[in-house]
This record gives sequence, structure tokens and C-alpha cells, in this order.
Amino acid sequence: MPVLFLLLFSVALSVGMGIVILVFRRRATSKQQSAAKAGPVKSSCDPGRTSSFLTPNCWLAIKSRNTYAVQVALGLHNPKPCSWIQGLAGEEKLFIAPPVKGWILVMGSGLPDPDADVDACFRFLLELSRRLGQVQFFSASRVVHSHAWVKAYGGRIVRAYAWAGKTLWCQGSMTSPERDLGLQCFPYFELPEARTFGVPSAAALNVEKVALLASRWSIDPSRIDTQFLQMERGIAGEPSWRY
Repeated sequence: MPVLFLLLFSVALSVGMGIVILVFRRRATSKQQSAAKAGPVKSSCDPGRTSSFLTPNCWLAIKSRNTYAVQVALGLHNPKPCSWIQGLAGEEKLFIAPPVKGWILVMGSGLPDPDADVDACFRFLLELSRRLGQVQFFSASRVVHSHAWVKAYGGRIVRAYAWAGKTLWCQGSMTSPERDLGLQCFPYFELPEARTFGVPSAAALNVEKVALLASRWSIDPSRIDTQFLQMERGIAGEPSWRY
């Protein structure tokens, strides 16, 4: 009799354990199917995300991690904290961004425009590079297709090209990244050949490649992680220089 009782108890225990295991397996399968339908979970700090919708029309890239030194060199008036999003919106005269990979970006309507006065842009970059070392300038208008890129170091223009219907500034030898990207630079008083209908002009093609050149020379603002833009803050203010 005791043997029969133990046998029955063992059978009941085995059946119970089997039921428990079956329930757990079904729950696990259900969760996996739900996760598959929902798609992969994305991190809130995904390095693949970029801010391509926030590319400025004109900016400086300064080789430095010291935002205060940049602020002093620019003689920023009425400085105030400013988020990346506000700075990139273009409402500030000057916005000094926090350092990214050893570079500080400066943007805003207070920067000199080579289209309006290329000599003023030359003087500004020359003096700023004397104060800060390596300074780069980029501009690109998708409306009128004017564009410019300048690399200055220690009070010397290493390379510069600016176009606004004609070549405004061409100085120094073309760099390897310019050649690799197929950028077209024309000497003074030389115009590109008439383009075929439906084919983008040389100026339009150059404009689309300015940010790519920036990524080769220093850093492309449109490739900065969106999470960084949301978390970090820079400095906004008004320029004191008269270009």
C-alpha cells in the first residue's frame, strides 16, 4: 500500500511539473512573438541618428575644446546659455557650440558673408586664426548656390575658395579631399561651360558637397548625434567685431 501511494504521488508530481513547464514555455513564446511584431528596441542614445535637418548655411569650425577662449576671441557681447536646437535655428547672431571631437562650431547671422564682402571675410578669418590657431569657414546656399570653404592657420590662409555667380576668392592649392569629392573650382574671370538642360550646375553640385568637405577637414554639423544636441548647451551672443 505505501508503495502504491508513493507511485501515485510521483505520477501526480511529474504531471504537475510538466504543466508548469508548458505554461512557462507558452508565455516565453508569446513574449518573443510580441517583441518580433513590435520590431527591434532602439536605444535613446543611438549613435546612428543624425541631425541632417539642422545643417546651418554658414559656420566656423575651430580646433579647440575651450569655448571661453573662442568667446573671448570673438568678443561676444551679451553672452547667454543657449541650447543646440536654439543655436541651429539661426535666431542668434552668434552661437558657440560645445566641443565635439576636439572642434568647436560657431554659427549664426553674425558671421561675415563672402558674397557681401569677401575682403571682410578674409580679414575676419585671418585675425581669428591668429588668436585661436586652426580656423575653418564653410558656407552653402541651396537657393542661389553660392558657396565657400576656407582653411586658415596661425594668421595665414592655407586654402580658400568662394563662389557667388563667379569666383570671389581662390587661394592656395586644392586639397586632396576637394579633389576626391570632385569639387569644381574655377580661376578668377573664368566661368563654367553652359550646362545641358536638366543637368545640375557646377555650383549646385558644389553646394551639396560642402558638408562632406567639412567632414573631411574637421566635422560635419549634420552628422552630430541628436542625443548630444538635446543634452548639451552652448553660448549665444552678439559679435563685437566690425568686419
